[in-house]
Amino acid sequence: MFLGIDIGTSEVKALLLNDAHEVVGVAGSPLEVSLPAPGHSEQAPSSWWAGTQAALATLRARHPEAFAEVSAIGLSGQMHGAVLLDKDLAVLRPAMLWNDVRSAAECTEMMDALPALPHLAGSLAMPGFTAPKLRWLATHEPDVFAKVYKVLLPKDYVRLMLTGECVTDLSDASGTMWLDVARRAWSPELLALTGLNESHMPRLIEGSAEGGLLSAGAAAVLGLRPGIVVAGGGGDNAASAIGMGSVEAGQGFLSLGTSGVLFVVTPSYQPNAASATHAFCHAIPGRWHQMSVMLSAASCLQWAAGALGLASAGALEALASSLSRTQQAQAPLFLPYLSGERTPHNDAHIRGSFHGLSGSTDPAALAYAVIEGVSFGLTDGLKALHEAGCTIQRLSLVGGGARSAFWAQQLASSLGIEIVTHAESTAGGALGAARLAWLATGGTEAQVCIPPATHALYRPDPAEQALLAPRYARFRALYHALKNIH
Repeated sequence: MFLGIDIGTSEVKALLLNDAHEVVGVAGSPLEVSLPAPGHSEQAPSSWWAGTQAALATLRARHPEAFAEVSAIGLSGQMHGAVLLDKDLAVLRPAMLWNDVRSAAECTEMMDALPALPHLAGSLAMPGFTAPKLRWLATHEPDVFAKVYKVLLPKDYVRLMLTGECVTDLSDASGTMWLDVARRAWSPELLALTGLNESHMPRLIEGSAEGGLLSAGAAAVLGLRPGIVVAGGGGDNAASAIGMGSVEAGQGFLSLGTSGVLFVVTPSYQPNAASATHAFCHAIPGRWHQMSVMLSAASCLQWAAGALGLASAGALEALASSLSRTQQAQAPLFLPYLSGERTPHNDAHIRGSFHGLSGSTDPAALAYAVIEGVSFGLTDGLKALHEAGCTIQRLSLVGGGARSAFWAQQLASSLGIEIVTHAESTAGGALGAARLAWLATGGTEAQVCIPPATHALYRPDPAEQALLAPRYARFRALYHALKNIH
């Protein structure tokens, strides 16, 4: 039995997987995000450990026999977060998260100081990444910066609680902007840009390798056996790819979580920073991937549901799907940039907006516009991946948004590719984390990294494409028209 733990932005999710590829149980514990100032996004690392304990307690209560058989643990988590520890490995301040964009000026400084940065790091310097946050900290919170002994990523703080060790895997490390992605090693040049060196970093391992053993103290708290392997694990996107069986070149997925991600495996390091995509290490040895990222995806639906007084994003989707094609064509357009944007704009300052409102615009039209706007943002991301040299015919759909057949069909039509959902699509990173635990204890890729059974297949609908095409052209024009205003 393998336990996968995914440290998300809105939830800690835990999953039990057996060696017949059966998901025995899933449990979650919600998390809250603090927004102390515009562009700032933080969480207390202690909440991840508390959430892990709560999720595992639920899993243990529901499946006591399976839980007792856990032989290895895998970790997945939100990328880029800056967990700052002092010499006693105590947390110095709340973690700045992946969607924290306060360090935009520092990104410009880093790019100017080291023109080779995009080739080394596989991406343009973007404010969501870890390194610019530390450069910001050195200027704005110098007393805290002076005490920094180690910098960990979110899932690796949970590893510290589990094993007492400071370790990270190469896929998650790729998102720090301190890794020489081609060499799969820390870069002295990149670290120097933030006044740090390799001693401040956790030990690097592959995601499918052993990343520590469960301590007796943590085992007692969680009700597990001490000494079981904790795998290297992966950043949430690389772990989701493992869960979907995307390990060979050309395979990939589309993730509809808080953020929106298009992920494609590559056989070698293929950076193309000009397209604002990311070239990162995969969570298994000898492979890399390209990725486009939009900062607000399913989070746009959650925001809109709250603004419209709806109970959930699911209720928003139901409202949107009630519109006829004629009504869809008359709906306003929505720019989904609630937290700025990465691919393709790399713009921390742009913000979301509705366009084309009229006196007849009703909540259903607004709901449709929000979902369509996220689909168009992901279509922008696919175009960027094409510019970076990727060829994609089919993508697995993962994350909470994978529950919506309406949205899956719209994505197939907007992207112009086949979209596949799986029974385990919403498990995402937790399933991949459990599989990485399996690999770390002797499983082979051929045995472990198989695609889950297909639940549904969505193909581009020519009639829907005819509706979406002119609206997408207007959507693309709106960003450029509004950029200077923001």
